[in-house]
Amino acid sequence: MSASGGTRAIVAALGANLAIAASKFVAFAFSGSSSMLAEGVHSVADSGNQFLLLVGGKKAQREATPQHPFGYGRERYIYAFLVSIVLFSIGGMFAIYEGYEKISHPHALKSWYWPVGVLLFAIVAEGFSFRTAIKESKELRGSLSWSQFIRRAKAPELPVVLLEDFGALIGLVLALGGVGLSLLTDDGVWDGIGTVCIGVLLVCIALVLAAETKSLLLGEAAGLDVIKKIEEATVDGESVTGLIHMRTLHLGPEELLVAAKIAVRHDDTAVEVAAAIDAAEDRIRAAVPIARVIYLEPDIYSAAEAAKGPDPAATPGGPNPHAGGH
Repeated sequence: MSASGGTRAIVAALGANLAIAASKFVAFAFSGSSSMLAEGVHSVADSGNQFLLLVGGKKAQREATPQHPFGYGRERYIYAFLVSIVLFSIGGMFAIYEGYEKISHPHALKSWYWPVGVLLFAIVAEGFSFRTAIKESKELRGSLSWSQFIRRAKAPELPVVLLEDFGALIGLVLALGGVGLSLLTDDGVWDGIGTVCIGVLLVCIALVLAAETKSLLLGEAAGLDVIKKIEEATVDGESVTGLIHMRTLHLGPEELLVAAKIAVRHDDTAVEVAAAIDAAEDRIRAAVPIARVIYLEPDIYSAAEAAKGPDPAATPGGPNPHAGGH
C-alpha cells in the first residue's frame, strides 16, 4: 500500500514539475527574472529527484543474492538521501548564488505578465501534486501529526514528495512576492531577495530530508505499535513463556528483521522447543506481515538475571518484565 501510494504521488509530482519547469524557463527568457530562473532550476531538480525515487523503488525490488542476503530494500533509502543532496546543491545553492548576483546587479523586469502568469499556473499545478501526496499519506499517517509522520515514516517516498511540494508552494509564493515588489517599486533588488529566500528555504528542506534519510540508512527499529504486536504474538504462555529481549531492524520500508531470545520451559525436549519456535514465527508473521526475517533463540528464564534489570540496549518500548536469561 505504501509503495503504490508513494509511486502515485511521485508520478503526479514528476508530471507537474516537468510542465512547471518548461513554463518557468519560458517566463525567464521573456522577463529576465532571477526568481523565475531559480524556480525553473528548482523544478528541474525536483523532477530529477522524483526520477531518482522511481529508480530507487525499482532497484529495491531485486531478489536477494549471496552477496546481499537480506535483499536490496535499502536502495530506497539511498536514493532518497541522494534527493536531499540534489535539492541542496542544485536547487538551494544555485538559487542563493543567482539571488546574490541579482541583488549585486539589479535590473528591471521585462514582460511582467509572463512571470506572474506562470507563477499562478505553477501554484495550481503544485497544489494538485501536493493534494495527491496528502491524499496518499492520510491512511499511512493515521493519528500522527504531519511532522511526526515525516519523522517516523519508514517509506521515504511520501515524506520526500510532501516536503518537496510544500517547499515548492512556499517558494512560488516567495517568487511571486519578489516579482510583485519589483514591479511595484521598479527595483530589481526585490527579485533578487525573493530568489535568495527561495534558496534558503530549499537548503533547510534538504537538511531535514538528509537527517531523516540518514537515520533510515543507519537502521531504524520498528515502531512502538509494531513492537507491541510482535511481543504479544511471540509469547503464548504455553510453549513460549516469556520474551527475554528483542531487537528489530528495518531492512527496507516493507521488510523487517526480528531477532529475539525467548523463554521456554526447562524440561521441554529439543523437538518441543523447535515446534515452539516455528509456531512463534508463524504468529509473528501473521501479526506483522513485514516481519520476513525472524531469528528466535530459546533460553531458560532466570529470575536472578531478571533482577539485574532490563538490557540497556533493548529495543525501545519500556522495561521488559520478562528480561533475564542464561
